[in-house]
Amino acid sequence: MTEVEIGGTKRGRSAYSFDDIALVPTRRTRNTEDVSTNWKIDAYDFSFPIIAAPMDSVVSPEVAIAYGKLGGLAVLDLEGLWTRYEDPSAEFKKIAGAKVENAVEVLQKIYAAPIKPELIKARIKEIKSSGVIAAAALSPNSVVKHSKAVVEAGIDIFVIRGTTVSAEHVSTNQETLNLKEFIYQLDVPVIVGGCASHQAALHLMRTGAAGVLVGFGGGAAHTTSDVLGVRVPMATAVADVAAARREYLDESGGRYVHVIADGSVGKSGDISKAIAMGADAVMIGSTLARSTTAPGAGKHWGSEAVHKDLPRGQVVELGVSGTLEQILFGPSTNAQGSLNLVGALKKAMATTGYSDLKELQRIEVVVNSLKN
Repeated sequence: MTEVEIGGTKRGRSAYSFDDIALVPTRRTRNTEDVSTNWKIDAYDFSFPIIAAPMDSVVSPEVAIAYGKLGGLAVLDLEGLWTRYEDPSAEFKKIAGAKVENAVEVLQKIYAAPIKPELIKARIKEIKSSGVIAAAALSPNSVVKHSKAVVEAGIDIFVIRGTTVSAEHVSTNQETLNLKEFIYQLDVPVIVGGCASHQAALHLMRTGAAGVLVGFGGGAAHTTSDVLGVRVPMATAVADVAAARREYLDESGGRYVHVIADGSVGKSGDISKAIAMGADAVMIGSTLARSTTAPGAGKHWGSEAVHKDLPRGQVVELGVSGTLEQILFGPSTNAQGSLNLVGALKKAMATTGYSDLKELQRIEVVVNSLKN
């Protein structure tokens, strides 16, 4: 592990983003028809390892249903507009019409409306009644208050997602969330994160989580690095958490925890790179926010942008690039890696000679350029 001296009292190790690495083909290639992108977590099977992020600009109940019928998993944000308003269409129009300079202020006012437990139940039941797997997310601060409504609605996969999530969320002004106790009491798989280090991931795995999110989410729209100074390049972060998974696999006697890259996965090539570094799946927002059915209609923001005291995100104008089916399965009309995500993953696997996702995790990678 390479460390550099930053100054007289501090040293740091080199870390790499997805842009810094590349995959190395083997001696074998395959036809794309002969590779599998199937992914399974707990008892649930999916046709591809691309999870739609719990962001209001990306996932509505309608999108979650459509995405599930296409073979994927979409996560609804239970602290978003869909659980604050019976019909949030007017609020989406306000966001669409907001000027860049005051968009965050507009978000803060809109999201000041209280979350309604009855809407949490209604949204989850709407997704479940369509026959697809229902997944939804809360932040650590809201789990204790709203988890009862989530469980009563019959959630299939519970996601606890925040900028940084620890095994025990400590608070002096509200009931403490102990993830180990909470997950133990649930009868559904829980995906939790984000984290970006070996030790933090190991602690989250010991809570009984079925999956761990790596990164801080909201890549294209968040400003966490600018506001808090918190950032870990994703290639290094995923590899560190994958190493923790291997350690926990031995420690637990064979319990496998899924590693999910959540952040900085903006192009199709980033998906194959994330899996090459050890991820089982990825969670994406900005690419799917460009679909013709995305609730944000081409604008994109995350929960980080709506914080009432310290927003760490912004509203970005992405535009519309294609239908949900085209973004996932093509055909692509550009060479930018924003369309036909599943097709690109299959092509990467076929080109490098790997037949399934677990095999792709073993691929050789190279660093594009050494850092001083």
